[in-house]
Amino acid sequence: MPTSSPMPAEPPTPVGWANRLGLGLMSLLAHLPLPWIRALGWLGGRVLHGVAGRRRRIARTNWALCFPQDSETQRNRAVRQHFVFFVQAWLDRSWLWGADEATVRARLRLVGATDELQGTAPTVVFAPHFVGLDAGGTALALFVPRAFISVYAEQANEAVDGWIRAGRLLYGAVKLVSKHQGLRTVVQAVRASEVLYLLPDMDMGPAESVFVPFFGVPTATVPTLPRLARLGQAKVVPVISRITPQGYDVEVLPAWPDYPGPDAQADTALMNQRLEAMILTMPEQYYWVHKRFKTRPPGTPSVYDRE
Repeated sequence: MPTSSPMPAEPPTPVGWANRLGLGLMSLLAHLPLPWIRALGWLGGRVLHGVAGRRRRIARTNWALCFPQDSETQRNRAVRQHFVFFVQAWLDRSWLWGADEATVRARLRLVGATDELQGTAPTVVFAPHFVGLDAGGTALALFVPRAFISVYAEQANEAVDGWIRAGRLLYGAVKLVSKHQGLRTVVQAVRASEVLYLLPDMDMGPAESVFVPFFGVPTATVPTLPRLARLGQAKVVPVISRITPQGYDVEVLPAWPDYPGPDAQADTALMNQRLEAMILTMPEQYYWVHKRFKTRPPGTPSVYDRE
């Protein structure tokens, strides 16, 4: 159900036969005990951290900008752990989309202010890019008796694209709309009480972005969340998807009061401020391998020059 970010949900792998082999492996993993899958994810994360030098440097740069108080040792340890969570969450898609429904339900918990998602009030779910974002989408589709809509970015590989799309449509009443279709379809759906699952916290480039602080760094951020909430006359409900030893806790937080306000840029800055608080509850599970600071204010050098 979630939308894909500018960096696809698919981890860096060769195309063609390797992708088909990988999807076959995921089908096999779907039936293994969860501790085995998590152990494979731990091993795969350590290996990926060692071989994916470019993504490792991006993650370290992001962490250094957001947590400048950390020592190099602390930063390196956190990034290693992030790669483990990243691969574990990727392998978990095997059982999220391939195990029987009883197994999936047993491994997902919907907790927190779940009443916020009941009824028919127009609602936008703010679902930041934590590595467990697909578990969050699956949990909402399974446990909340409402129709959902999400924006979908096609994957480069046709086989992987079909697998992800089918997985996100597996449970509940879910509609995926292409990011190229514009906002009208989404706004109409929200006004008709379909819940929008929105991930607006990646660098989408300079078009329509505003520069607002993110961990103290001026960061290009699209004002999509306040814009769609205003057009859809919807409340904004944040959701955090957290990896646990038993599976995932998908925590629903209270709706933001008096949001959005009259100023889209101020609302976007507030979104980032509240996102920071969410990240601080489990910083290693946020999506640090994306170039979050790629778009810079005019005249400001790239922070990824070594890339």
